[in-house]
Amino acid sequence: MRNLGYVLLKYWIKIGLHLYYGKIVVSGLEKVPKDKPVMFLPNHQSALLDVLLLAVDCGRKPFFLTRSDVFKKPLLKRFFAYLQMIPIYRIRDGRHALKNNEAVFAHCASLLKKNQAILMFPEANHHIKRRVRPLSKGFTRILFGTLNENPELDIQMIPVGLNYKTNSGFPDQVAICFGDRIPVLPLYDKTDLLRSTHAVKNTITTNLKNLTTHIEHEGDYDRIEKKLDALKVDYLKPSQVNARIERIDRLNTTANEKKPSRMMKQLFKGLFVVLNLPVVLLWWGWIKPKVWEPEFTGTMRFTLALLAMPLFYLSLFLIITEVDTAFMGSLVVAILFIFNGMYVKFAQP
Repeated sequence: MRNLGYVLLKYWIKIGLHLYYGKIVVSGLEKVPKDKPVMFLPNHQSALLDVLLLAVDCGRKPFFLTRSDVFKKPLLKRFFAYLQMIPIYRIRDGRHALKNNEAVFAHCASLLKKNQAILMFPEANHHIKRRVRPLSKGFTRILFGTLNENPELDIQMIPVGLNYKTNSGFPDQVAICFGDRIPVLPLYDKTDLLRSTHAVKNTITTNLKNLTTHIEHEGDYDRIEKKLDALKVDYLKPSQVNARIERIDRLNTTANEKKPSRMMKQLFKGLFVVLNLPVVLLWWGWIKPKVWEPEFTGTMRFTLALLAMPLFYLSLFLIITEVDTAFMGSLVVAILFIFNGMYVKFAQP
């Protein structure tokens, strides 16, 4: 029954994601082994959406290492545990809390020994900027601790690049790029953990910088991002974008600019707002003001859509059925559903 509930929840979320995003492009999934212990190591830009996208499209049923502060409420704690999320403690949780990580790392080692998959964000935090941040050593401690007890275990690391068109905007698009599998054993030297840590972190960093848009110089970040936006680059193709960054100062930003009809775009958006006004007002008036970090904008908007849109469609159907017929109620809801799908798919972020 638990597995059935997990599968149903997974497919509900997967359908919701594909309705929320105009495009989800997945590449490299064939590189993920089915019968080996795996640690997925993605970049982290969009809070819980990063987790959900990988949960439904990684080809495994992973356990997720998640920051411990989201487990504070009992109801959420039970729900996250159901989703196979494991709390990880950081220095901001207090030094006394860090000792809890020993039990967490031991649990992760037991999972890897059983050929399970674990997903952990090696940057140890999220940020909306298009760059790979310095990696923490937490994931190496789990890997090396596991190998210390199981020296022949063939753990595979899978770097993953998550690439959003806008990240916080709507409609949005996303590309999930799975990198080549990287065995840990050749990089691990039990007698020199410091060198091993540097080797693993450098390998994953290099791969992540190839799998997602990476603007290296933070001091020049805003100028480069504005120029990339002016060039209308396709952020779903990180290798092409990174190639452009390499020669950014030689590119003409005016030659490639596209000028779509602003009036048509605003008309399309206005119609979407009017037709979905109750849910839009709920977002603008109640949910959006409560978003505490820009990285959570997409997560909160998606959660609202996942919960509120089915209720909105159902309410609309019942109201029209009451004043007319069930056929007319079904027809109106179907037309609205198709229109919303077209808006998400074709309205450019």
